[in-house]
Amino acid sequence: MKEFTITAAESGQKCIKYCEKILPGAGTGFLHKMLRKKNITVNGKKADGTERLSTGDVIRFFFSDETFATFAGNGDKTQAPVSPNIPKLDKTRILYEDEHVLFYNKPVGMLSQKAKPEDVSLNEMLLSYLSQNDTSADAKGDSTISKASICNRLDRNTSGIVICGKTYQGLRTMNELIAGRSVGKYYHCLVAGKVNEPIVLRGYLRKDERTNQVEIRDTDFDDASYIETEIQPLTAGRNISLLEVHLITGKTHQIRSHLAHLGHAIIGDYKYGDRRINDRYKQKYGVKSQLLHAHRLVFPQMEGALAHLGEKEFTAPKPVLFTRIEKEELHGYMDFQRT
Repeated sequence: MKEFTITAAESGQKCIKYCEKILPGAGTGFLHKMLRKKNITVNGKKADGTERLSTGDVIRFFFSDETFATFAGNGDKTQAPVSPNIPKLDKTRILYEDEHVLFYNKPVGMLSQKAKPEDVSLNEMLLSYLSQNDTSADAKGDSTISKASICNRLDRNTSGIVICGKTYQGLRTMNELIAGRSVGKYYHCLVAGKVNEPIVLRGYLRKDERTNQVEIRDTDFDDASYIETEIQPLTAGRNISLLEVHLITGKTHQIRSHLAHLGHAIIGDYKYGDRRINDRYKQKYGVKSQLLHAHRLVFPQMEGALAHLGEKEFTAPKPVLFTRIEKEELHGYMDFQRT
């Protein structure tokens, strides 16, 4: 979330004009859509863009850092030279690639983006890969500016599909879909306990930037954001369940914290889970991080250069350890299995 307070010099202009100045790459139509969905608010309330702003008004943009940076035009800057020491992108993990986008199955332990200047992340590996294998529309002169970057971010120890935009058009389209909650994002996870029925979780989440940990409550509280998570049990065993999680809103640690709040923490999650349960799986299988995997993407109908992705679905194979535990812990004495 980004917050701006209107100064005396900025007062008097229409809200939509101010938003266009802050996010010149977003497009007026998209900004109006975000206003309608309350992803952009004025003084905490819904706005339609026609409001005249006054000194002290607070404009909030409820976008991910990546989405905001893209629409703000940060990607227009010339990319720094790619270091020759960047590890090569594992091509076997590329799930799909065309001239505008690339979908990658990120392994556990890899950063999506840098946390510190010395870090090497998927983003740098992507840039290195594209510098050597540039088949994008930009390379052919079909687009204005290359803004290669990832569009969604997974925790270091969460595996699965990361969407990468290779061109301005690819990055903008993917970010618009994500910000507008138009692309279905489905995760698989193994949790402690038995979950037999579908659940829709609704609540409020607030992140502590100092500890990088979030707090969830069932009712609204100061500086909290509304969150929504849909849970579909796939298989239930004696003390473990395989769930498919549909991420409706996308906040920091939302799935991990929301499931822990429900009483079914993800196995291997030492930040939000049960240490005794985690230690048992660590000793038996060597589990050192949460068993959470971004498994599936479902796209809506689309137009324009990326129309070929419309109504398509992409899945990422789960890590070997995840599959092994799923098979050994659930096979043979499962209570039920949904297909």
